Amino acid sequence: MTSYIDPYEEAKKQLRSTVELLGLGYDVYEALATPERVIQVKIPVRMDDGSVKVFIGWRSQHNSALGPYKGGIRYHPDVTMNEVIALSMWMTWKCSLAGLPYGGGKGGVRVDPKRLSIRELERLSRGYFAALAEYLGVDLDIPAPDVYTNPQVMAWYFDEFSRIKGGLYYGVVTGKPVEIGGLEARIYSTGLGVAISAREAAKKLLGGIEGRTVAIQGFGNVGYYAAKFLEEMGAIVVAISDSRGGIFNPRGLNVGEVISVKEKTGTVVNYDKAEKKITNEEILELKVDVLIPAAIENVITEANARNIKAKIIVEGANGPTTVEAERMLTEAGVIIAPDILANAGGVIMSHIEWVNNRIGGWITEEEARRKLEEKMIASFNNTWNFWESKLDKTRHNLRAAAYAVAVDRVVKAMKLRGQL
Repeated sequence: MTSYIDPYEEAKKQLRSTVELLGLGYDVYEALATPERVIQVKIPVRMDDGSVKVFIGWRSQHNSALGPYKGGIRYHPDVTMNEVIALSMWMTWKCSLAGLPYGGGKGGVRVDPKRLSIRELERLSRGYFAALAEYLGVDLDIPAPDVYTNPQVMAWYFDEFSRIKGGLYYGVVTGKPVEIGGLEARIYSTGLGVAISAREAAKKLLGGIEGRTVAIQGFGNVGYYAAKFLEEMGAIVVAISDSRGGIFNPRGLNVGEVISVKEKTGTVVNYDKAEKKITNEEILELKVDVLIPAAIENVITEANARNIKAKIIVEGANGPTTVEAERMLTEAGVIIAPDILANAGGVIMSHIEWVNNRIGGWITEEEARRKLEEKMIASFNNTWNFWESKLDKTRHNLRAAAYAVAVDRVVKAMKLRGQL
């Protein structure tokens, strides 16, 4: 059995390395390693059978030097406070690296949403947001969708907050339905950003993405759209997996057909044109040009790092690679496009939505998508150029460059504000 890896400890290790790389003092590390606030809430929910069940939720507000806290809310039976804190820290770096005026936040409720009726899910969502309302706001903390939350949940959040505060606060959450201020492009923005990152990395290292093989672990929102857009870019998607297993065809999968099977049957495993079925562990070790872990944290570890054969890893999930595994992969010459760079498409599109809500504006899907692509390419090139010009590439990888750029911007803001 794989031992538990605490994501918060992993996040602090990454921060410690970055602080040392930038030549900053331990006081800076201490200031950044601890979130500004962590709120735990108890959410009593009246179930459909009349009983009351109590759920526990958290919201971590890591750092606000650059602006309001920004980050998603996840519903998952295994979510922990430390996981939420780690994710909020990663959101700080992600927003900073993308040049957005936000700090990092993250929320979570320990629940299996698949076991709730739609009305129970609504009561849970409203209860969670009501419990946190005093800590949230258009200029304070702006949540968004994450694991097992979606535009409908955001609509409940928006409505509950507006009811409590007395008004219409469209900008209090992003990822809303289009009918109440959301953007059509938000649903696929994270996956598109991952695909753009893979394309840009392939340009630097492989001469382009066309004809290059790709394996994607995880076929939720991120993996789903990453596969779709990569196929459109000319990549050959040879393997896809979801929580029930995976499929492989060395000649390539028809992503549209796989999507259809997933939507109809609930899993990609039922796709009958694959050469063979594989496990979620096996998909990580396939001989491909690009590997995209787009499921959960800590799937690439010391135990399997030496078996990974991909030339490029693009992190669609948050924190899928442990620190020790990354050291081993870097020594082996594998290039990793880190999560704070590669999967920033969602928060970039959230910013576009938030600005649109604030100014009462109107933006087309094409304009929003163009702005996202421009921002993703700029972030990738800024990180790559810093890596090539400022760091010893034999000792430091692309994540080190991304973290250095991100942490440096936050530290400068904190110093300007007198917080350091």
